[in-house]
Amino acid sequence: MSSLDRHSLAALEHGTPFTERHIGPDAAQLSRMLSEIGVGSLEELADRAMPTSIRSDPADWDAERDRDSVDSAPPPAATEEQVLAEMRELAASNTVLTPMLGLGYHGTVTPPVIRRNVLEDPAWYTAYTPYQPEISQGRLEALLNFQTVVCDLTGLDVAGASMLDESTAAVEAMMLLRRVSKAKTDLFLVDEDTLPQTIAVLRTRVDSLGLRLRLVDATAPLPDEDFFGLLLAAPGASGALRDHSGIIAAAHERGSQVVVACDLLAATMVTPPGEQGADVAVGSTQRFGVPLGFGGPHAGFLAVRQPLARQLPGRLVGTSIDADGNPAHRLALQTREQHIRRDKATSNICTAQVLLAVIASMYAVYHGPAGLAAIARRTHRMAAVLAAGLIKGGVEVVHRDFFDTVLVHVPGGAAAASARCRDEGLLVREVDDDHVGISCSEVTTREHLVAVWRAFGIDDPGIPDLDAATEDAVPAALGRSSAFLTNPVFHRHRSETGLLRYLRTLSDKDVALDRSMIPLGSCTMKLNATAEMEPITYPGFAELHPFAPESDAPGMLQVIRDLEAWLVHLTGYHAVSLQPNAGSQGELAGLLAIRAYHHSRGDTHRDVCVIPSSAHGTNAASAISAGMRVKVVKTTERGDVDTEDLARVIDEVGDALSAIMITYPSTHGVYEPHVRKVCKAVHDAGGQVYVDGANLNALVGLARPGRFGADVSHLNLHKTFCIPHGGGGPGVGPIGVAEHLAPFLPNHPAQPSAGPETGVGPVAGAPWGSASILPISWAYVRLMGVDGLRRATLTAVAAANYVAARLRPSFPVLYTGAGGFVAHECILDLRPLTKSSGVTVDDVAKRLADYGFHAPTMSFPVAGTLMVEPTESEDLTEIDRFCDAMIAIRAEAAKVEAGEWPADDNPLVHAPFTARSVMVGEWDHAYSREEAAFPAAGRPDKIWVPVRRIDSAHGDRHLVCSCPPLEELAEA
Repeated sequence: MSSLDRHSLAALEHGTPFTERHIGPDAAQLSRMLSEIGVGSLEELADRAMPTSIRSDPADWDAERDRDSVDSAPPPAATEEQVLAEMRELAASNTVLTPMLGLGYHGTVTPPVIRRNVLEDPAWYTAYTPYQPEISQGRLEALLNFQTVVCDLTGLDVAGASMLDESTAAVEAMMLLRRVSKAKTDLFLVDEDTLPQTIAVLRTRVDSLGLRLRLVDATAPLPDEDFFGLLLAAPGASGALRDHSGIIAAAHERGSQVVVACDLLAATMVTPPGEQGADVAVGSTQRFGVPLGFGGPHAGFLAVRQPLARQLPGRLVGTSIDADGNPAHRLALQTREQHIRRDKATSNICTAQVLLAVIASMYAVYHGPAGLAAIARRTHRMAAVLAAGLIKGGVEVVHRDFFDTVLVHVPGGAAAASARCRDEGLLVREVDDDHVGISCSEVTTREHLVAVWRAFGIDDPGIPDLDAATEDAVPAALGRSSAFLTNPVFHRHRSETGLLRYLRTLSDKDVALDRSMIPLGSCTMKLNATAEMEPITYPGFAELHPFAPESDAPGMLQVIRDLEAWLVHLTGYHAVSLQPNAGSQGELAGLLAIRAYHHSRGDTHRDVCVIPSSAHGTNAASAISAGMRVKVVKTTERGDVDTEDLARVIDEVGDALSAIMITYPSTHGVYEPHVRKVCKAVHDAGGQVYVDGANLNALVGLARPGRFGADVSHLNLHKTFCIPHGGGGPGVGPIGVAEHLAPFLPNHPAQPSAGPETGVGPVAGAPWGSASILPISWAYVRLMGVDGLRRATLTAVAAANYVAARLRPSFPVLYTGAGGFVAHECILDLRPLTKSSGVTVDDVAKRLADYGFHAPTMSFPVAGTLMVEPTESEDLTEIDRFCDAMIAIRAEAAKVEAGEWPADDNPLVHAPFTARSVMVGEWDHAYSREEAAFPAAGRPDKIWVPVRRIDSAHGDRHLVCSCPPLEELAEA
């Protein structure tokens, strides 16, 4: 046996480097890929594919760091064991007190069967948005359950598939009411007892939307001035619980519609908003089993009356039929969405909080109506008994009607009372100098009540006797009498075995990254490593209240500060805000910063945003949301921004130019050579440059937007930095900005260090947005180091060019850069195939399911095309499987072209095929059963779709967006 020298031992001590786990192709596979592309190395590929004008050497970055004396560079790569040890230490440094602070965030118990089999299960967290519904039936059913829960508990007709959080849901509700209002006024009224973070987010948004906001006392008569909408809180931030039916009726008489921000757990006991006359309801489902996580992600909700259904922003799951007439789920009313309607969209939101909505829906499925009612009643009784004990001890309780929050009057003593509660291990709310708010929840115990009383100098009054003598604090007139969650799905899965099997049944109906490659262009479906995911459930991260003192969260804040610094280093910007909780919100925050910058200089007339015709659909919708006008600039045949047309547009808009929004590399999948020229032209005209960071996976370690001319970018952490897509959410869309824009980053009233004092205000309810998933990106950067990140980028570019090279003989590659190279994605043009055979891009997408693959991005940015992004995480075996499938599909289309298969009877137009569809007695097709279900290039592990091709138009004509009631099931 040969001996090991010290160097070899050191190299082997920690096993295989993580970069070898994250990056799919090994050395031999990479060599084959580069040979197919026609280059000798990754560095040669970079030199030939990427313009030298934007390249920057990491050595230069280090020099900049040394010169600026700012140590923002990520440390060298660490092993998984080292990173997990560091994460455990950071989590343990946080102080987790019993959460009784409230304000829309509450302690909850995530049932272990849901935590392990949803939150920690890659079948759920690595799935993509269900745009291909035939292979997304599991999560679509879970979302339909979510919508049903929201509808039933709010008493309204239609609910969306979740919003980003409660505060932004309130903004969307305000915008919805403005769209449908016939009133000419721009005034929106808000109950002064609304959650303070929601009021703050509303204030951020009203100015750019051209609206006015006024706080009102919901117990007083409405103001005489006309208003288009009213937002009420039920219960209020103070805990007060009121019957709003009178003020709602009064608003209706004035021609206004009403939104109620409500608590779904309270709605199991309290008359729901819909039954009190509300038109819209918003809120959060966080307390349905979703960890606090220092602020998110949590699934917000928005529900409306039926006449408003087609105005709903975001995603809506509906039921239609498949080709065999069987019921099937899909996203409904897609024509409302920003990626189609752009500046005419109802909202700029392009995502949902799907993973969290699934958790919340399964929490309701597991507990059922009786279980939820029991949790609510226990929570309420804790609060009622707590208040009774305080009153008995001589402490003044402000409100006698409440659900879970007790407001205590302690003249001049709030700080001292809060400190004494803290000494007891309790986190309460110091409302002002004279008041303390104390909220009960699912995790509140009798011992916690005794501890509160002790903090107020009250001896234990004896809970059993006090409980027996204490009436409920929900007045009888407000008690709920209507049934909810009557559908059988909320009654069948009481046992853990039952729920476990239900979850497995649903996940088996989906295709996620745990089953095969998802080659979606622009969406970067890369590895979400287990070592990156594991820390999010550490109690030190998961159980932190977002408004806990910063002294309680040194570990969490270290993650935040490190990640901000590392992103600054990697992007070349001056500062980063992690608050935006989706890419669309990052776009909005960046544009609001640009708007505020112009206004600070007196340039209030600068309100035109120039957007290339190839841009992401959210860009135009975000610009409109930020109070800008959109002007479109043409793109060339190569997919670049047409610099001549840009010059024309700049000249046309003159000093009204505010910004340009471009994506780099472009949405067409190429490195545009003239990006610096574009930036200079806009800067010379007094505008700012927004670079959409959706394609940052083609830049990290090679080029920095903040150094080649951009002023601001949002960075999709759920794309480039490994936060999983979670079935369509969560996401994080932080923004990086140049120094002159840094004063206008988002801030937050609850945490001064979350942003500059001069900031535009919050764009999310929590100070650092979806903070609990930031450890994922922290771990990714820590595991890879700068060198590993650079290698990942180069490998992603190599993978895309390999796919382009292999598929070019079968499908033309629509856009290429210099030398015929693409960036990290390529667009395959299927329009010639459609013309010659009648086979459409939809046919190819559905047929890929029979081969075991999720389709690439369809018809974006060009109709009739497929945009493919293989990412660096897929090895050559899987990439070749996909290429083989595409080549085989082209061969099938050739049989249609040759007349061997009729244009209306071939596997492509009838795809996908369920097991039942090929097991019928008679088979009268021009192709065999085997050709239908088992194509030669299909995956060896056959993935059966649960439904045939879905008729979306039928579903939109017959809109069904919640589980049918028992009466309909009985009739069926």
